[in-house]
Amino acid sequence: MALGMYFQPQSFGADGYDEVIQRLEQAGAGSPPGRKYHFAFTGQSGGIEVFDVWDSMESFEKFGETLVPIMNELGADPGQPQVAEIHNVILG
Repeated sequence: MALGMYFQPQSFGADGYDEVIQRLEQAGAGSPPGRKYHFAFTGQSGGIEVFDVWDSMESFEKFGETLVPIMNELGADPGQPQVAEIHNVILG
């Protein structure tokens, strides 16, 4: 069962997002096992929001072991994601 994870971090701009992505790449976690899709977009508040699709909660939690310390170092709080089962994906 695939899971959708929607994050709306507070005060998280494009520069902070780009820094997190760079640090994840350096840590070998830029394309983590289990993540099927990653979308980053500007939300209504002007900050970067993220929607990911994961194959399991276990894969997501393993990735969090690398992500959360990086975000904490940068003073960014990812907050708690909204989590939902993915019913269907249509591409194209």
